[in-house]
Amino acid sequence: MNPEVAARGRQIGKGALAVAVLAGYALLSHFAAAAPEPAVFNACVALVPGLLLALLLAWRSPWRRLLLPAWLAGCLALYAGSGWLVRHDHWIFLLQDVGLQVLLGLAFARTLRPRGTPLVSQFAALLHGPLSPAAVRYTRRATWAWTLFFAGMATLSLLLFWLAPIAIWSVFAYLLGIPLVVLMFLAEYAVRRCVLPPADRAGLWESFAAYRRSSSTVRPGAH
Repeated sequence: MNPEVAARGRQIGKGALAVAVLAGYALLSHFAAAAPEPAVFNACVALVPGLLLALLLAWRSPWRRLLLPAWLAGCLALYAGSGWLVRHDHWIFLLQDVGLQVLLGLAFARTLRPRGTPLVSQFAALLHGPLSPAAVRYTRRATWAWTLFFAGMATLSLLLFWLAPIAIWSVFAYLLGIPLVVLMFLAEYAVRRCVLPPADRAGLWESFAAYRRSSSTVRPGAH
């Protein structure tokens, strides 16, 4: 088998597995967040992924000896307040959803500083090398679009949490969140095909691969 085809097949398999895990967790979170009565299980659904991610980051950090005890202390504090957390598990889900949207928005926004390189420009440079003036202008605007998208998602999540039944908010936060991001990605790709010449745009798969590679090769805000 062609090594490039095999490598692409492995990437597709890993991507499909990641999507399946995210979709499964989103569905589980929806049912837990929309549950009519508070329960320990619901609070665990909201808290455990964040705790595991924090543990992984602490373990990989050069300050592991400080962060691991801090992580353990945080777990003990959560256990001490478990009664309150179970009774207010909806707030944990809200913090999880809005916090993620805000962090993603900030990841794009912080690269829009005058001397920074917009995040979408960094993605494009992974594929094309030095960008043309038209591509530089477009990728800056696309970075603004992603920033506003995540800001809008966070704002709408807050409004629905306050004004709508919790089940409706949960549908938006957990069942529509990933599809809306995919639609935004497809819309940005369609606009790119309309406004950029072929030499300055990549295919859909190449664009997705660049987004994935950027997490390990590009630091937001890098010059």
